Amino acid sequence: MLNKVQLIGRLGTNPDYRCTAASGTPVTTFSLATSERRKDKDGEVKEFTEWHNIVTWKSLADTCHNYLTKGKLVFVEGKIRSRKYQDKGGQDRYITEIVADQVKFLEKVKDLCWFDDQTDQEEHPC
Repeated sequence: MLNKVQLIGRLGTNPDYRCTAASGTPVTTFSLATSERRKDKDGEVKEFTEWHNIVTWKSLADTCHNYLTKGKLVFVEGKIRSRKYQDKGGQDRYITEIVADQVKFLEKVKDLCWFDDQTDQEEHPC
C-alpha cells in the first residue's frame, strides 16, 4: 500500500508552533494553498484553490517555525491522515491532514544560508 502526497503551494497562515503536553515534542501546523487553472462550464479560465492542513514534527517543526511565514512557496511531501478529535464543547470533529516528512523552501528565506549564490554567501556567512 502507498500513502504519499506531494504538493507545491503557498502558506496561507504563519506556522502555529507548540509542544505536546505528554512528551514536549515540537509540532508545527500551517495551511497550504495549491491552485490550478482550468476552464469552467462556460469555457472561461478560472483558478481553483485547494487548502491543505500541514503538520510537521520534531526538528522539521522547529525549522518550519523558525523560517516560514505566510505566503512562502514550499514543496511538501508526506502522507494523508484523517483523525477524529473533540472540540472544546465536546463535539466530535474530523480533520484530514498532510503529515509532512519533507518541506523544501522554494524561495530564499531570511537568515538562512544559501551556498549556490555567491552574493548571498558573502552577505550571510555561515
